[in-house]
Amino acid sequence: MNKDRAEERRLMIQTQILSRGVKDQRVLKALETVPRHFFVPEEFADVAYHDHPIPIGYNQTISQPYIVARMTELLAPEEGDIILEIGTGSGYQAAVLSAMGARVISLERIAELADDARSNLQKAGVVNVSVFVSDGSLGWDEMAPYDGIIITAATPAIPSILIKQLAVNGRIVAPVGPQHMQVLIRLTRDTEGIRREEYEGVRFVPLIGRHGWNS
Repeated sequence: MNKDRAEERRLMIQTQILSRGVKDQRVLKALETVPRHFFVPEEFADVAYHDHPIPIGYNQTISQPYIVARMTELLAPEEGDIILEIGTGSGYQAAVLSAMGARVISLERIAELADDARSNLQKAGVVNVSVFVSDGSLGWDEMAPYDGIIITAATPAIPSILIKQLAVNGRIVAPVGPQHMQVLIRLTRDTEGIRREEYEGVRFVPLIGRHGWNS
């Protein structure tokens, strides 16, 4: 069996990503490069490239490939950007951003998941991602301002503390709304203020933290 699963990645891109309108070639290349099966529990390796989220333990999931692609395309990271990720999970989203040339600071509140993500990233050969155990809703002021911030859990609103950590011309992408259903939001900071755009409906696990959900 092909352990690299390159053909599965190509099929994933053709049937799940391109067919739904994601066109950014850099995003597609990153998805083709990153071995998604390294970022799921071993028992789910054979379905790693299927069109659905996968449980990774601790009531958390790795998002389906399309959602990762869509949020990455909306974030539009450039080579050399510093990106803050809220919710490391298994490390897959961070690995995709890294493959696009970004430096990623990733925050995970569950220490065991953070350890797993570091192991997954190392196995995949990713070197420009730093994972910290922290309340992601507070951000990470030490490396601010960020060229991009991506929240990979449902938040009732985008925390103002994160907006303050965003650079001029930077973008925040997040699922915003009640716990049962959210809308993808992109905020862009320019010299005149903050511009808000709304996209499709999504469903994520909740962001737990001081500026997220309590539980």
